[in-house]
Amino acid sequence: MPIKPSDRDGRTTSDAGRAAGAARAARGRPRPATNGRARGGAGRSGRTVLAARPTGWRWRLRTTLDLIRANPTGRVALKIFIAVAGALVVTVGIALIPLPGPGWLIVIAGLAIWAVEFHWARRLLGFTRRHVHAWTRWATTRSLAVRFLLGSVGLVFVAVVLWLSLKYSLGIDLVAQLLRYLATN
Repeated sequence: MPIKPSDRDGRTTSDAGRAAGAARAARGRPRPATNGRARGGAGRSGRTVLAARPTGWRWRLRTTLDLIRANPTGRVALKIFIAVAGALVVTVGIALIPLPGPGWLIVIAGLAIWAVEFHWARRLLGFTRRHVHAWTRWATTRSLAVRFLLGSVGLVFVAVVLWLSLKYSLGIDLVAQLLRYLATN
């Protein structure tokens, strides 16, 4: 197997060509593509066709993150920023879990923020997605009575958690107040 000659920075020439192509794509310049022929010809028409440049927010985000990761300082700063932002969102979500509202959804959003930079979070997010989809498929295949029962159990659970949260954190006992109101009226 022949050894490829090294470029100035230690990469092989094919690696350097790939890096130059990635840098060109990051600057927003489309890469020239030939009409079905490998390098060395412009195809039958004699013209070089430019490859379609990907667009959209996901492409822009991926390109921006790749540019930040290209710099060692940027890579560390990005990891710290993603860790802090994800921790903040997950903490708010955990605080909102006992209350009615999107507590779990906010926790999953924080997990998605972590998944941008951390592999363990990406795996955990995939696991969560699979199980939520499986639960949703299971629940939607049940009869209307079973779905009604599941919804009722969920509402009772939320009501009990809300009652306990108000009672022990704010000192407001809604059940005692309701019973007192019913006894006097």
